[in-house]
Amino acid sequence: MNVRTLCLGVLSLGEASGYEIKKDVEDGLFSHFIDASYGSIYPALNQLSVEGLVTVREEEQTGKPDKKVYVITESGKNALAKAISVVPAKDKYKSEFLFQMLMQDYISPDIILVAIQKQLDDLNEDLGRIAECSQSETEGIGGRFVAEYGNAVLTAGVKCLEYKKAELLRQIAAQAAE
Repeated sequence: MNVRTLCLGVLSLGEASGYEIKKDVEDGLFSHFIDASYGSIYPALNQLSVEGLVTVREEEQTGKPDKKVYVITESGKNALAKAISVVPAKDKYKSEFLFQMLMQDYISPDIILVAIQKQLDDLNEDLGRIAECSQSETEGIGGRFVAEYGNAVLTAGVKCLEYKKAELLRQIAAQAAE
């Protein structure tokens, strides 16, 4: 998936400014898909506008420059449908935490515990966001599917980390008792 398709997806749920799209990609319903910077969102929106896949209008703001609000067109909806009607590429998962756990022979158990706890906190925060989205933003079968899938994956991660944390704490206690 590319940023153009991501923008069309966001706009398929309602009109938005580039700033609002960025917020949705960072913290909202679309935060679990791909990363997109302002440097990629605004050029994509401009190109989508040139191609007639979105329209844009300016709205006055008090004490601020006018903001551009984008709306998906019928052609844009058709382009979105075409773009997502393919078998998706394999998901890519990159994790500094997993690298650190792979190399844990080089760090102390205390550092490992801190890293595990931070990862647990992050996963639980993500689970909380999914719960919030499930109540407010994930209407329809697609939204429920994504929320349930994300919940299952993150819950499994939490369970694994809690087990590994308890295992490490037992090892530390055993070493201290020797």
